[in-house]
Amino acid sequence: MGENTKIEWCSHTFNPWIGCQKVSPGCDHCYAEKQNAFRKWNGGTWGPHAPRKRTSDATWLGPRKWARRASGRRPRVFCASLADVFDNKAPDDARGDLFNLIRDTHELDWLLLTKRPENIARMLPDDWRTGWQNVWLGTTCENQHYFDHRWPILRSVPAFARFISYEPALGAIRLGDARPDWVMCGGESGAGDRTRYMDPEWARSMRDQCAAARIPFFMKQMTRKWPIPDDLFVRQFPSRSA
Repeated sequence: MGENTKIEWCSHTFNPWIGCQKVSPGCDHCYAEKQNAFRKWNGGTWGPHAPRKRTSDATWLGPRKWARRASGRRPRVFCASLADVFDNKAPDDARGDLFNLIRDTHELDWLLLTKRPENIARMLPDDWRTGWQNVWLGTTCENQHYFDHRWPILRSVPAFARFISYEPALGAIRLGDARPDWVMCGGESGAGDRTRYMDPEWARSMRDQCAAARIPFFMKQMTRKWPIPDDLFVRQFPSRSA
């Protein structure tokens, strides 16, 4: 699961478990919920009372294999595309096992993206200290309200690097004096007639703010995966010295 990911900003995806619930408007047309309803990974249900099902032992072996193959490169692993690492309903022991796996695979850069930054500090391992060198902490900010709420919480957590996923972009965002190490931007896709439109000017504004602050900017996709305008096709990655 996830070795040959189609997500352009990572090398692999890894899901320690499957299952989640909606916490903000960015979740309204959740692709993971839709896929789970079809594939029934955890029985097909979603939400606060749905099971969070741990993935197979074979899936858990994947990151160790990627680490052995790294050969001086630093593959980026998005964890978790079908769950949330900082969900308070994670399966027993799974989060601890995940951090043990991350600790053991120092050849990989792990990108932990959450809509629950308020849970991060109390769920980190005891030896986290100022952050692990192979972990980037990120939070989703779909509009100004959630940026203003989530970024200050994420900023307060010690980390090697912190990033913002501005996807699905549902409104303009002003960074102000915020300085994330990376910003990814994307419009909503896959919701058919319900797909919410991302004004390209929101993306252009974010691109320009990032350029002015020397923050790497990655334009992932437009609404419904329409072609990215030439001036918006910017795909930058943070350096390892973030």
